[in-house]
Amino acid sequence: MIQGIGAAIGIAIGKAFVLPHWELDLPDSQMDAVDLAREFERLYEGIRTSKNEIEFIKNEFKEMVGPEESQIFDAHLAILEDPVFMNEIQGIIERQYKAAEVAVKEAIDHFVSMFDLLDDEYMKERALDIKDVGNRLLKHLLGAPEVKLPADTQPYILVAKELSPSQLVHLNPSHVLGILTMTGGKTSHSAIMARALGIPLVTGIENKLDKPIQTGELLIVDGDEGLVYLEPEALIVERYEGIRDQQRKKKEQLQLLAAVEAVTKDGTYFNLAANLNSVKELDIALRNGAQGVGLFRTEFLYMDRHDFPTEDEQYEVYRYVAENADQAPVVIRTLDIGGDKQLDYFSLPEEENPFLGYRAIRISLDRTELFQTQLTAILRASAYGNVKIMYPMISSVEEVKQANVILRRAMADMEQRGLPYDAHIQVGIMIEVPAAVTIADLLAEESDFFSIGTNDLVQYVLAVDRMNEQIAHMYHPFHPAVLRMLRSTVEAAHAAGIPVSVCGEMAGDERAIPLWLQLGVHDLSMSPQSVLRVKHRILNTNAVEAKEEAAACFTLRTSSAVEERLSAFAERSSYIKGNNGTDSTAS
Repeated sequence: MIQGIGAAIGIAIGKAFVLPHWELDLPDSQMDAVDLAREFERLYEGIRTSKNEIEFIKNEFKEMVGPEESQIFDAHLAILEDPVFMNEIQGIIERQYKAAEVAVKEAIDHFVSMFDLLDDEYMKERALDIKDVGNRLLKHLLGAPEVKLPADTQPYILVAKELSPSQLVHLNPSHVLGILTMTGGKTSHSAIMARALGIPLVTGIENKLDKPIQTGELLIVDGDEGLVYLEPEALIVERYEGIRDQQRKKKEQLQLLAAVEAVTKDGTYFNLAANLNSVKELDIALRNGAQGVGLFRTEFLYMDRHDFPTEDEQYEVYRYVAENADQAPVVIRTLDIGGDKQLDYFSLPEEENPFLGYRAIRISLDRTELFQTQLTAILRASAYGNVKIMYPMISSVEEVKQANVILRRAMADMEQRGLPYDAHIQVGIMIEVPAAVTIADLLAEESDFFSIGTNDLVQYVLAVDRMNEQIAHMYHPFHPAVLRMLRSTVEAAHAAGIPVSVCGEMAGDERAIPLWLQLGVHDLSMSPQSVLRVKHRILNTNAVEAKEEAAACFTLRTSSAVEERLSAFAERSSYIKGNNGTDSTAS
């Protein structure tokens, strides 16, 4: 057994197909000055051919999974148009009299090494994009053949040192059971695409193998736990086949709950909404019975592009979600970049503590023209559904007031242009920093609703960066300090008479349901894939008993004690009541 990183969930059992490496055969002699023009022409022809291929791949992938995920290839096109990257290649050819392919290889190595030195996982993974684009260009310059995947219909597990988006787009999901890569991470473009395609992926096993994996070897890829088994024994295969079959059966049974209301055994209702990263996820959310969109992350409209999205581009996306939500609430969070979310075309300053720096609402209030453009696009969409606006990372009353001034400017612009919009649109804030919790009573006077972002709240309350492997074990959502912060926020919202919801990962954690019942929080927003699972747990929960458990949890002194108590309570309800009145196992 090998422990890697689970980057896309699911279980895959099958034989390996190892993607072979191709060896570079680069010329080592310098050119004559008279040959420079020819080398530049070869370079430009290679760039043109590469661009055409990337455009074709982008359109092909767009048909497979949707427009948002296909924007990954806009970033690849941007690399071929990046003056810094291209000047590096041209400079090597012109100053050192080297062949075009040699110049491309040296430029790739230079930028990849530079990104690898940065203490930023996002930038390190963007280096893979440069390698992907550069290798495509190299293959055209060298005339190297494309590596062909198996043409037969026998499903396989694809094994590669690293898998580029360009390679992944050509995969047939019905043939590829799973993917195993030596390097990569959860936020790489390949991981994003694997999740969109529904293919289990484990990565990060480089230097953990005693010997290279060979084509034809039997593998088990556990994308849930990040585990890999090489030539597993029959008993292990049998066990994982059982897990895979149980997952399929449970998924089928849970789907029966899509149209069922989320209500406890003793009559307490919950409203379960979805967090969306893209328009494509809306269909999944609605199929799973989500009652609206509790968090639409707009930053993904800004990523993997050449420039900021226009008002019209944003409006079309927001309008689509609003119309297709069928009058259910759609909470659109304004731009939340910075920290772990960077834009290639927006040079954010280097910061020692980016999570405490120039990000989210701070950028919006500084770049007011960008902020007003986004607010105008949201207002235009509000004429087509039940749209709400939410500001991220609020830490002061002043920030809310300043944001609302810009919102009023956007409203005035709408009226001047004669465009329809919801003049009474609700405006709320995310509670995700301790300062906001401490002054929640003051912020409630300025807000129509609160939404608790538990991901960042836990991080800031505990001063723990959960992306830091050395201290990730200290990230405890059920820490007593976090529970007190939650209680304080909810009490302030209730005292002011405004709604409060939860949209962080804790909302999708079944164990936390007793806490929400005890606190009086009945609006939860989670990933579309979590809606049915959480609904199942609610249906099998007695609210009175759950409140008693949660009340006890608020008296406990350690994270582990709280977690153990909530986990034990969750284990007591593990069946689904069938439509015919009989019980059916679902776990």
